[in-house]
Amino acid sequence: MNHTYKVLKSDIELFAAALSQVRVYVVQPLGEDLIDIVDYGGAVEKITPESIKINGSYLLRKQFEFRVDKKLC
Repeated sequence: MNHTYKVLKSDIELFAAALSQVRVYVVQPLGEDLIDIVDYGGAVEKITPESIKINGSYLLRKQFEFRVDKKLC
């Protein structure tokens, strides 16, 4: 499957997204090829070991995927 997004997993990737103020969108994987879009995006405001703050909301890193468009990488 050819994806047009990159999943941000490491602290370095998240930090780079925060510095560049790129739009990060948040999805919750539901199963094979199924997702629920939680937030259509915003800049990363804060990074902690447990969560990421985007658009004023803290989102758990274990529960969600944080994605950016590949053309913005």
